Amino acid sequence: MSTKLVNVFYHRDTSKLKVGRLAQDNRKIYFEYEKDFLKSGIELSPYKLPLKEGVFSDSDHLFDGLFGLFADSLPDGWGRLLLDRYLMSRGFNLAQISALDRLMLIGKYGTGALSYEPIIESLDDTHDINLDDLASSSLDILRGNDEKNIETLLLNNGSSGGARPKIMLQINKESEFLSANQALQNGYEHYMVKFSSSSDHHEIGKLEFLYSLMAKDAGIEMTDTKLLVGEKNSYFAIKRFDRVQDKRVHVHSLAGLVHTDFRIPTVDYDDILMVALDLTKDINEVTKVYKLAVFNYFVHNRDDHAKNFSFLLDYENCWKFAPAYDLTFSYGPGGEHSTTYLNEGKNPTVEHLEKLGQKHHIKEYKKIITEIKNVVLEFKYYAKKVELSKTYTEEIFTQLLVR
Repeated sequence: MSTKLVNVFYHRDTSKLKVGRLAQDNRKIYFEYEKDFLKSGIELSPYKLPLKEGVFSDSDHLFDGLFGLFADSLPDGWGRLLLDRYLMSRGFNLAQISALDRLMLIGKYGTGALSYEPIIESLDDTHDINLDDLASSSLDILRGNDEKNIETLLLNNGSSGGARPKIMLQINKESEFLSANQALQNGYEHYMVKFSSSSDHHEIGKLEFLYSLMAKDAGIEMTDTKLLVGEKNSYFAIKRFDRVQDKRVHVHSLAGLVHTDFRIPTVDYDDILMVALDLTKDINEVTKVYKLAVFNYFVHNRDDHAKNFSFLLDYENCWKFAPAYDLTFSYGPGGEHSTTYLNEGKNPTVEHLEKLGQKHHIKEYKKIITEIKNVVLEFKYYAKKVELSKTYTEEIFTQLLVR
């Protein structure tokens, strides 16, 4: 497989605009904006790839030679494993698969509003979707035991990231679901559904749903969430914020936006708050980030790395902080927060939260801290609501920072 040129498109409302083209020469990747797109004034990645004439190449080398704007389109973790296993099953040598090849394989099926051409459309799956079967197949693939349902999983993966297996589906109010890779059906909306990995507790779906209920009651902006119940287990589903009906919304992760390696703890909440103010020019959006920082502290969500924060660009070219996602109990690298609180990752305190609020002029920071803490104190109420087992409830509650 050898790709020399890839065209990049931005789906804006009902229009498809050509952004520019990516090219590779001797393993180095170059990008050049389309002249007409330069006139549009649409800044898809203002820090690392501002609208300018000329040919650009990335010198950071964080994303296999890609700028973060395009790297955000590629799957990581589970999604990359799934794609690699599929390619290997088809006889491809992974050492010969470039980042541009991967973008071409993603084509129009990626998250966000970018697509890539030419497209390789080799998947043709018409099987019914059974969540229990796909969850089981996901574990088999993670363990390297079997590749049953790999095409169904890959077709519905949507270039998602993260370690846990997941698929994209259309879901209606009755929690009935369809494959996402067809025109949106009447009464349905786009969702992401998560399965457990081999290292997860079997009730991880219930726990993440519980966290979403707490987060919403704590004033954290989130999209709609559901708990889908199969015959063998329950699965967490969250409505996608990169889709409005069948229209696509541009999403840029913090990692891709500022070019930071999300695998290494290098970001502080102080940094995210500064980026939010600079990018959105709106203290209300900054406050959203602050609330999420406070929530992650109290609920012991320490896997708060730079890909778990994103920004959205609307059709008026205004940036907003994306609704929260990937909220659940986690230990983080070495037991520390991936994102530190004023340089403290292992043992942050409420004092760190207060100083963070003061520094970024969050007027009601004390009220926010109190209100979020009071919601998290009701963890056991939420646990009963989602029928979380008593042993798992106690295991989690004893480690929350609210007592």
